[in-house]
Amino acid sequence: MSILAELEHVSKLYGKIKALDDVTLKVRKGEIFTLIGPNGAGKTTLLKILACLEKPDYGNVYINGERIEDRNRNKAKLNTTLVFQKSTQFSTSVYDNITYGLKLRGISKKQIDEAAKHALEMVKLEGYEKRLAKRLSGGEQQRVALARALALNTSLLFLDEPTANLDPKSVSIIEEVIREVNRQKGTTIMMATHNIFQTEQIAEKVALLINGKIANVGTVDEILRGKSRSLAKFVRLENIFSGTSEVLKEGTSCVRLDDGVTIEAALRRSGRITVFIRPEDIILSKRRLESSARNVFEGKIVEVSDQGPLVRLKVDAGEEFVVQITKRSFIEMGLNVGSQIYLTFKASSVQSI
Repeated sequence: MSILAELEHVSKLYGKIKALDDVTLKVRKGEIFTLIGPNGAGKTTLLKILACLEKPDYGNVYINGERIEDRNRNKAKLNTTLVFQKSTQFSTSVYDNITYGLKLRGISKKQIDEAAKHALEMVKLEGYEKRLAKRLSGGEQQRVALARALALNTSLLFLDEPTANLDPKSVSIIEEVIREVNRQKGTTIMMATHNIFQTEQIAEKVALLINGKIANVGTVDEILRGKSRSLAKFVRLENIFSGTSEVLKEGTSCVRLDDGVTIEAALRRSGRITVFIRPEDIILSKRRLESSARNVFEGKIVEVSDQGPLVRLKVDAGEEFVVQITKRSFIEMGLNVGSQIYLTFKASSVQSI
């Protein structure tokens, strides 16, 4: 396959912070490529540069073999589109949100209508054309953002954490759309994600980004199943629990852990199972939160670990959970060892191993 997008010794600085450090990367035409790495690794910056939304401070960017410069940057943008993790919707209808970019390109009304109809069908939002986009659920809004990108029919589609914190239905639809648009249209897709398991299911190629540098790049088997110290550090799992899972009529599963705690998971698995929850996916509060989250536990802080701007806590809530919050939040909430608190996390935050 030919190379469609390429970074050559690219670095990007924001003040004294080096977001990308001498990154060289090639994305081949028609492949699904994922970027994995911790928060702050530079994944979003890399996507913005490849999507021609930002310029590198050093190095070169190539799209379709052509070096991107000021003279051809706007033209190159027409071949790329980027869907951000937190989509922004205009205060108007779903139809107007999806067709905004098409109208700017001077496409006929008939073509615009056809593109919008097809995009809505792909994201399973048929009949939503006249609804106000900002009144939709978070998952539906993200699907509108994806539909807006699909309607443009670009050769390069960039996705920044497209399923983070979404409901299971929206996650499933978006993952299927990614596969389908790649399979049907040959669209080249690059996706940044924290989700190792999603990467295994969708991607062909993977790059591990750590502190702005490419630590590893290769096939899914080479990176996720190889002996990489960088990857082992990144995917170190905490909050690992084993128990017995039972599928509920709502489509989720009730996991009864060996120590008696029950967790609801957005999975359809029965029998013995091992699950984990990332520390950063757990919300900590001094009062019980009113939310749609399916898992709420009361517990007591038994250990505090200061990690600079972050604080990691161990909380005894029947099971011992590790929770990560900012130091500012820790101080403002007046927490310490022995504090009584509540843990809240969504069923979609529970992953199986």
